[in-house]
Amino acid sequence: MSMFCYQCQEAAGGKGCTKVGMCGKTADLAALQDLMIYTLKGISLLGVKADEKGIEMPGLDRLIIDGLFMTITNANFHKDRFLAKIKEALKARDELKTILIEQNVELGELEDASTFTVNSDDEIVFKSISEKVGVLATENEDVRSLRELITYGLKGMAAYAEHAMNLGYEDKEISKFIRRALAAITDDSLTADELVALTLETGKFGVDVMALLDKANTSTYGNPEITEVNIGVGSRPGILVSGHDLKDFEELLEQTKDSGVDIYTHGEMLPANYYPKFKQYNHFVGNYGNAWWKQKEEFEKFNGVILFTTNCIVPPAASYADRVYTTGSSGYPGFKHIPDRVNGKPKDFSELIEHAKRLPAPTEIEKGKIIGGFAHAQVFALADKIVDAVKSGAIKKFFVMAGCDGRQSARNYYTDFAAALPKDTVILTAGCAKYKYNKLNLGDIGGIPRVLDAGQCNDSYSLAVIAMKLKEIFELNDINELPIAYNIAWYEQKAVIVLLALLHLGVKNIHLGPTLPAFLSPNVAKVLVETFGIGTISNVEDDIAMFMGA
Repeated sequence: MSMFCYQCQEAAGGKGCTKVGMCGKTADLAALQDLMIYTLKGISLLGVKADEKGIEMPGLDRLIIDGLFMTITNANFHKDRFLAKIKEALKARDELKTILIEQNVELGELEDASTFTVNSDDEIVFKSISEKVGVLATENEDVRSLRELITYGLKGMAAYAEHAMNLGYEDKEISKFIRRALAAITDDSLTADELVALTLETGKFGVDVMALLDKANTSTYGNPEITEVNIGVGSRPGILVSGHDLKDFEELLEQTKDSGVDIYTHGEMLPANYYPKFKQYNHFVGNYGNAWWKQKEEFEKFNGVILFTTNCIVPPAASYADRVYTTGSSGYPGFKHIPDRVNGKPKDFSELIEHAKRLPAPTEIEKGKIIGGFAHAQVFALADKIVDAVKSGAIKKFFVMAGCDGRQSARNYYTDFAAALPKDTVILTAGCAKYKYNKLNLGDIGGIPRVLDAGQCNDSYSLAVIAMKLKEIFELNDINELPIAYNIAWYEQKAVIVLLALLHLGVKNIHLGPTLPAFLSPNVAKVLVETFGIGTISNVEDDIAMFMGA
């Protein structure tokens, strides 16, 4: 076994990747990612002591959040970036330690994560394969399972917190919780019950961070509107933007508005089309392609420059690798990286803009339009119509089919499931799972489209807000009394925090697919099943009958 990673749905054999990641990461990169998390735990052990004394260290919140984000599946494959980030984190850790000592804070006996030293890249690499660092360092399977469940929730939380930070919105309590949770999962004295409680608390802060990002996005760019999105192409050179970060997208739009270059979204960037602020840019053409896993064929045909603002990177084909750029927490060897903002100034996208000008226009791969923009404010505007449809029986049930898409053929289940749903049902979606069915002709119910797309994976918050509003309107005591079923596809760690957030809100009987997470031990899975009714998928016909109560 040269590595061990089981944080994503594609974990080899449903157990874990042990030689090379299904995502494409190598064993040495996996080890560096493990060391990144280990180092952040060491910082957090000190950070909790600082928080208790009201001592703040500038830049610490961002460092921890960025370090977590870098380790999300498909976010960053660049070993040099991890080496640099680990060095930065160790420097900050030791500076924090010095500050605490100067403030006469009692440190006690510190863990290895807070004290280990390395003096070269080779020593960092050697430390990264230490038996203390990786996932399997926790021997008890159930404790390991709960610790990793919390860790993956924190990774998803960090992604959303970073997007909010980029727009100037922060919540210190979220950052403090991340430190407290990272520190807690090093504590061998915590019982399984205490770790379960911490898991649910992670869900509570998951709700908070998604609410924060929703506020940041809508305050900056307006509430998403019902929008018909063009999926064809223009005749000019283009830049295709993938990932999730709307601040990067805004700055690129502004810098390209008189350049003769068109802008397109890809994958999780599709919901940028729904925001009023972005509609003022005439060179914003629409969306190109589908979910992240189809990028090799689609990037080849796009012909222009591709920009990754966050995760969703697939190791590229050589034919287009020289026209891919990264920014933020993302990275890949050979891709040019756009540096972070300095002193509040916008990122400089001039190099990739000039590159795009020299390239041909995109090859058209499809025509037409898709509709989206059904975040909570827009759905609330339709509330009377929706309530009337429910009361009249025109809408029998809503199906939350949020989450992630992926390349496994088993995920065709979600296309077949959506197509087979009764005509008196409505799909509520967010995240790239929508690409399994958002181009099907499912029609509408009294003018209400049968697929209501709220946006990115973080916009699953909108779906929760909509559910809570319906509970209020129908004067129900329990959110689970609503005619809403949850059939969620997952892939990576942002889906984990969405799941934990739903559990915190009291939602039960969520079905996950195409498989349950490999990091859930049998005992932990049993707790989730017995306490929250977590289930899996089987086949379309039986599952629809089960959900519809037949």
